[in-house]
Amino acid sequence: MGASRGPNDTGDVEDVPAASGRRRHPAKLDTAGDAELMAGAAASDLASIGELYDRYARHVWRAAHRTLDDAAAEDVVQQLFLKLPELARSYDGRPSCRGWLCGIGLRLALRHRRGAGRFRRLLAAFSQTASDRTTRTPERDAASRQELSTLQRALSRLSEKNRAVFVLVELEELTSEEAAKVLQIPAGTARRRLFQARKELHAALERGG
Repeated sequence: MGASRGPNDTGDVEDVPAASGRRRHPAKLDTAGDAELMAGAAASDLASIGELYDRYARHVWRAAHRTLDDAAAEDVVQQLFLKLPELARSYDGRPSCRGWLCGIGLRLALRHRRGAGRFRRLLAAFSQTASDRTTRTPERDAASRQELSTLQRALSRLSEKNRAVFVLVELEELTSEEAAKVLQIPAGTARRRLFQARKELHAALERGG
């Protein structure tokens, strides 16, 4: 895939979740063991999460990049570190967490690929719902492809917030409550955004563009 660059090539950690205040980087974390940092991550300590990101984000990106393109691999990195407080609770205490994190990253990458397949099937399902066809003909197949393209454009036009909920629920198969926790928003907000996203996508098919 060429000389691709993963996250953290410049040392930035701006995308580490910031749910409980400003992340600090005490000097002692530079020499802390992985097990200690994972214990901190399990307690939602942002400094520990940030240090782990600094150490291993590029390794996770490379593992994901074996099956995904650059942007999708970076999405996997962000997904993993957003979930790290939850994931870290099951850490087995090994001295280095590099292999453990890379294994999770690879599994997320494979799930991402399966999600892409589900996404194509989902778009087809939306097209089928919007167009009441019972038999296939070349003309109808062409129309279906047009509807698929229309829906893809409509999805790209959704607000980032609505699209995020839609992707988590419809592609990643989370419940709206689970998506709300991932996005750190109220469950009611997640449901409203999902409803709006679905409404806009169906309307786009009805309009034909």
